[in-house]
Amino acid sequence: MKKLISLTVSAALLLAPIAYTINAPALNLKVDAVSAASEEATAKPEATPKATAKPAATPKATEKPAATKKPAATPKATAKPAATKKPAATPKATAKPAATAKPAATAKPTATAKPATTAKPTATAKPAATAKPVTVQQDVYQDGVYVAYGDAYSKGTEGAKVTIKDGKIASIDLLRTSPKLIDRNVRENYSGLWAAYGLMKDRLLGKTRVGAAAVDAVSGATRSSNGWKLSVDRAFERALKVKPADATYFEGDIMGIDPQGKYAVFATYDATKLTAVKLYPLTTSGDFADEKTYTAEQTAAIAAITSVLLANGSSAQPVAGFEADSKAAIQAFWDAEQNALINNTSAYVDGFYSSYGTARSVGVERADIVIRNGKLVDVKLYRLGSNLVDRGATAYAEVVKANAPMTAKLLANGSYLANYDEKVDGISGATESSHGWNQAVERAFEKALKVPAEGKYFEGKFAGVDNQNKVLLLVDIAAGKVSGIKVSLFAADGKIIADDKLTPEQKTVVGLLTAGLLEQGVDLTDVPGQEVLSKAAKAALTDALTNASKVQGTYKDGTFTAFGDAYDKGTNRADVTLRNGKIVNVALSRVGMNMVDLGKAAYAEVQKAIPQLTTSFLAAGTREGVQSVDAISGATSSSNALKAAVDRAYGKAEVVETDKAAYFDGIFIGASADKSVNVMVTVKNNIPVLMLVYYLDGAGKVKTPYLLTPAELAVKTEIESTSSTNGLHKYGYRPAAFGANDAEKDVSAKAVEAIKAALEAAGK
Repeated sequence: MKKLISLTVSAALLLAPIAYTINAPALNLKVDAVSAASEEATAKPEATPKATAKPAATPKATEKPAATKKPAATPKATAKPAATKKPAATPKATAKPAATAKPAATAKPTATAKPATTAKPTATAKPAATAKPVTVQQDVYQDGVYVAYGDAYSKGTEGAKVTIKDGKIASIDLLRTSPKLIDRNVRENYSGLWAAYGLMKDRLLGKTRVGAAAVDAVSGATRSSNGWKLSVDRAFERALKVKPADATYFEGDIMGIDPQGKYAVFATYDATKLTAVKLYPLTTSGDFADEKTYTAEQTAAIAAITSVLLANGSSAQPVAGFEADSKAAIQAFWDAEQNALINNTSAYVDGFYSSYGTARSVGVERADIVIRNGKLVDVKLYRLGSNLVDRGATAYAEVVKANAPMTAKLLANGSYLANYDEKVDGISGATESSHGWNQAVERAFEKALKVPAEGKYFEGKFAGVDNQNKVLLLVDIAAGKVSGIKVSLFAADGKIIADDKLTPEQKTVVGLLTAGLLEQGVDLTDVPGQEVLSKAAKAALTDALTNASKVQGTYKDGTFTAFGDAYDKGTNRADVTLRNGKIVNVALSRVGMNMVDLGKAAYAEVQKAIPQLTTSFLAAGTREGVQSVDAISGATSSSNALKAAVDRAYGKAEVVETDKAAYFDGIFIGASADKSVNVMVTVKNNIPVLMLVYYLDGAGKVKTPYLLTPAELAVKTEIESTSSTNGLHKYGYRPAAFGANDAEKDVSAKAVEAIKAALEAAGK
């Protein structure tokens, strides 16, 4: 055994000098030698753990048995033998032997001086001690939702939103952020990470803290896998009922961003204090600015502000001459500090939330926001019409003009304006909408509370419309109950019929519906002879109550475009508008190889099927309902393709994606900007594996092969010959133009445009 210990220590000493420093844009991070290689280069999984640079980060390093060669991973092996329930599994189990103690992620480096702690076989000789680890976990952790991040690096960081119940992971959403610390769309990440989301989620679900630490990383995505594991471990640390007495912070490089996205801060902590600060300006796209582009003033500001942050942290005062930059940097540091705190006391659960302001007969305001550490970090404002569909640029000119400055004001505030004053806080010319947006943001924040506020509904006036735009309700809610209802009817042109324009029969119906809804609510008995309006009124009341609810829905509101499977004549498209998970508008079309709506040039059966399917989809109203709609005889393939398109639109609208993948499986097409090239992409297991190239004439028809130029043939051969039915296609990830001559380069540039369009059509 002494020889084994000696060999282990020797191996550790030999490997230690491998660590070195890399230089990314404006970065100087201490990392492991192999982890410096980009994951895009598919570095060997066993070589990438960043944790080897710092003993504190060992959760990453202990993913495989080989990691036990480093004594730093086992500083507290004897603290609880419960972690070693199977002697054969001890290489993994020693990562976190104690569920209730400070995890390896926060271990003090000095602990590595005692590798002999792993030399006692007697420590693993009592499997009875691990008979009921779950029972121990249940007593240690507080049920709830916890968000935590791994260590930061030049591309951002990993994170995890974990629901812990009875000491186990009940649900989990894995995050891969940009430098702006907002979860990236999966396809914006490097390709080796695409499959890792699903694999790691499956491996982590149902695990205890110790079990999660022992999960294997996904080959080709080791750094991100370990980042997720570290995030999960930190989430468990935050869930401890009794926080560690000897640690305040997670150890490592912790990242923070100001709400306006001006600066990123990397704050380095040990268990008890801040040890280093680095400040990086961000571009408008949320990436790190290239250090080479720094102006002299920027360089001076960074130097001055960094020293102040290191000395005073979030209590730092603005530096004279750099007040605006100082404020942003201090906010970014505060964000990093919150991400680093084991006992993060934010009252809100990080994530996406949406809500409405006070409704009027002419419409209502809506806000979609993202919250992190109790601060507003992203917001989008909408002005809806009386049909509760976003009016976009067709809204009142002053309201359209007010959108951007109100967005900036809310972000600068980092929240809603608590004491809103229309003269001070409203945007001139749109004070009512400004108030509505602020109110919507305030309500969205309330939805995010860790401890829900009392009551099922917000108080105020809320609008509701059935999904076929027949009835508008303005519903007053007070003390959790409906206290008043105003019923309005839509005319055939989609406009509200004024009360004084209603026919006597319509007035009677409105009166009966109003009385019935107030008395019976959504259980309204149909008005005799007015079954359609009665059904619409009940649907409108359900919509209004959902808009007033304090619970965030499953789907985002808005219009989402998706496609069914394509073939060499074109594809089918669905533009689906959702509100509260219901289809409130759908536009179906059959497009050719040039992606242009064929209209009356489409097959007669398809032309006939589209209006029938539109009516049926609206009547079905839901994701599941559409899939049960019967195909139209003579247009079965197009019917099924359009149903698939609607389902994919719902997939794009998910607040929390059930299947976090880069692409939908299927066959998708895209056309170049000039409509001369079409590329058909087949996606399997969420990865583009096959591509076919078509050249189009002016009418959008496919050219026959003998009419193709040598350059066109060369490009077609290159793209199609590099297809694979298994692995990622050569041009399936960040395709770029190619060619042996100018003619080939010109054609390939158009082909790449078509590839990108096809991938966009396939994208989640």
